[in-house]
Amino acid sequence: MAFERACALDEIQADKALAVTLGRYDLAIARDGDEVFAIEDTCSHAEVALSEGEVEQTDGGCQIECWLHGSMFDLRTGKPTNFPATEPVATFPVDVRGTDVFVDTETTLNGVTPA
Repeated sequence: MAFERACALDEIQADKALAVTLGRYDLAIARDGDEVFAIEDTCSHAEVALSEGEVEQTDGGCQIECWLHGSMFDLRTGKPTNFPATEPVATFPVDVRGTDVFVDTETTLNGVTPA
């Protein structure tokens, strides 16, 4: 694993993802309370930035919405939870070190290869 600093923890708003580029990957960094997630920043349905959508906390966890067509993606698994998206997006390991967020873009948590 090769963790790289992605951002400061206080840069991530509760209901909005932060767009970050690490190497060749565009990521959406989001949080649910003390948990921080890194997900591929491209909707698998329409290829628009997920970081431009809202982050919503639900009973089952935390999701990010694609602003264009309303697809929701689970931040833990990258799986879409409603249509029109049917394919998952990559999720990456996150390590919070003090006030900084580090992401490993060499490994995906869900086995999905980033676009």
